[in-house]
This record gives sequence, C-alpha cells and structure tokens, in this order.
Amino acid sequence: MISYVTVGVDDIARAKRFYSAFLPALDYDLEERSDGISCTLRKQPDQAFALPDFYIKSPFNGHPASAGNGAMIAFKAGSQQQVRELHTAALVAGGSDEGQPGFRDAYGPRFYVGYLRDPQGNKIALFSNDPNEPDRDGRCG
Repeated sequence: MISYVTVGVDDIARAKRFYSAFLPALDYDLEERSDGISCTLRKQPDQAFALPDFYIKSPFNGHPASAGNGAMIAFKAGSQQQVRELHTAALVAGGSDEGQPGFRDAYGPRFYVGYLRDPQGNKIALFSNDPNEPDRDGRCG
C-alpha cells in the first residue's frame, strides 16, 4: 500500500495556490509547514486504515525541482462535473492544460479524466469512473 506521495517544487506559495484550487473539494486538508505543504484526506468514521498523504516540498538535496518523466498523480473526483470544475479551477490557479476533461479510448468506457501540469510541471490527473453516470456512449449502470 502506498503511504505517501511527494512532489518537488521550487515555489511553495505558487504550488499552494494551485493545489488549494482543487484538493479541498476532494476532502483534503492542506497544512502549510516549515518544510512545505502536507495534504491529508479527512478520515471517515467507517475507515479502517489511513489513506495516503500527499506532500509538496522543496527537494531535500537543495537542487532545483523537476517533474518526473512518466510520473503522474491521479486524484479521484466525485463526478464528471467535478472533474470539469476542478480542472478549470486548477488552470485559473496557475496550472497548464495537459488534456481537457473527457473520456479516453485507451481506458474503460466510464473513465472520465482531465490532465494538468502544476506550476512546477508535475503531471496531475483528475478522474471519475462512477457507474451511475453516463459512459462515453451515454449509458448508465
């Protein structure tokens, strides 16, 4: 099980603006600390284990941050509408578009996803695959 994920950034304030545009809507609490930003999911009453944390920090080695080639972090949204709304909010907050929200032929008929780059260049996906929403052919269930 993944315990946590960290992305490196050179500008914590810029990263905070970007991630604050969508992570709180996905039930993450963001806490700015001396070493960066800690993002944790709010624990639900019936939850038996801790979900992975997400950290935004300057690289420990003191070198400039760089996005990992092929690395991507995906956040699950509650609906296709939320994917669209949060994708737009993240763009307004300094992100760049890496793929407008929509269905992708390479994935299942219900996988609805939008891709972004944070201000540092880290690739982010916002997705929904709710079986109660229409699939790419307009069918539910």
